[in-house]
Amino acid sequence: MNILYNMKLENRIGSLFDEKGWMQGVGIFETIKTVGSKPWALSKHIARAKRSAIVAGIQVPNESDIRAGIATLLTAEPEGLGALRVSFDASGNWGASHLPYFELSDPAKVAVYPTSVLTKDPVIKRYPYGHRLQILDEMKVRGLDEAVVLNADGYICEGAVSNLLFLIDGQWITPTLSDGVFPGIMRELVIEELDIKIQSVHVSNINTIDGAILIRSLKIGQEVESIDLRKLPKMSETIVFCDEIRAMALRTSIG
Repeated sequence: MNILYNMKLENRIGSLFDEKGWMQGVGIFETIKTVGSKPWALSKHIARAKRSAIVAGIQVPNESDIRAGIATLLTAEPEGLGALRVSFDASGNWGASHLPYFELSDPAKVAVYPTSVLTKDPVIKRYPYGHRLQILDEMKVRGLDEAVVLNADGYICEGAVSNLLFLIDGQWITPTLSDGVFPGIMRELVIEELDIKIQSVHVSNINTIDGAILIRSLKIGQEVESIDLRKLPKMSETIVFCDEIRAMALRTSIG
């Protein structure tokens, strides 16, 4: 199995990585937050990559080899706050990139994406990732930060690149995997560690949402200010819970 680290993007091997750290070709990937060049929730990310590899029919190395390769890269290219992307392609190559990450701190404005997204079961993290990034770009053109993506039956799945938490009737809820939700690592940690209910949310009930949070491995937690221009009324509760999520992530994510 070939190990292709982009130690320096300008000297990347065979141009297998682009300037944003994406590996060329087709395969699966994990994006991992690093703080002080230490990866967060690495064990969970490796375990998910192995599950995804089975679905995609892709060979991945054993965990010790993955960890050794990541350690080599992080030593060579340290970042105070970074985005580590580990990719495994259909040809048996694997590689990693480590680039600086700039934290987003302002509350997000989101809107329902007008076209339903057909999802495969099970949902895995594949590249090229352009279809999701295109949704995000469309939202940014509108002055928004994320989308609320629906499945073909009108149930909320997730954001373009985030999982979602909603405050409804005093309870924090995340949509169920059976609605086409990607099994995010932060989503998994939040469910394990905090008081979260897993429940389908139909778009027809979107006006019952009092608070919302975007969660993902890099972003950890970001408060949502508005959905479809409607200001969410319980922003103070959202900020408090988002702080709980960040504290939980710091406590549980190293290793």
